[in-house]
Amino acid sequence: MSRGESAIAESGARLRTRRAILDAAVSTLVGNASATLADIAQAANVGRTTVHRYFPERSDLIDAVSAHLLERIDRATERAKLDTGTAPEALSRLCQEFFEFGDLFTLCFTVPEVMAGPAWEEETDGDRALLRLVERGHEEGSIDPAMDPLWVQQLLWSLLFSGWSHVRDNEVPKHHALSLCLRSLAKALAP
Repeated sequence: MSRGESAIAESGARLRTRRAILDAAVSTLVGNASATLADIAQAANVGRTTVHRYFPERSDLIDAVSAHLLERIDRATERAKLDTGTAPEALSRLCQEFFEFGDLFTLCFTVPEVMAGPAWEEETDGDRALLRLVERGHEEGSIDPAMDPLWVQQLLWSLLFSGWSHVRDNEVPKHHALSLCLRSLAKALAP
């Protein structure tokens, strides 16, 4: 293996390790908001020193989880193709994309530090796209004009959190909880 190939392989291994730590942090913190870096290392199947090499402090790990979530929200928003179809159809696709992030979003609601960083204080491209989508729905007559875009954004997050809680707390199948979210959203926004 050449030096360049070795560096690429090492870089890939570092990314996989980092991702394993982030994934373990999410699943561990959802179950125990006060989990330590040692708890997360055990869940990630790595040593505590490995976690400390990537994230020297717990706050560094929380910041990385937060940034990871914001990146995933942006990618999911792009995949939902909010400019295609009617506003309710696009909103339904967005809801389906976001529903896959149940643990990440549950973490936001149960570990407040996740949403405490400066990145959460600014409106993202995803936020703006969602607000424009609601405004488009008002213009096309497919979303009740009395439903303010910011309210719809909050409603979407609340419904998703309720759906994830329903799955976790009541052992309801994910597809059923998602169906309830989509139906509730459609009824709430109908003109």
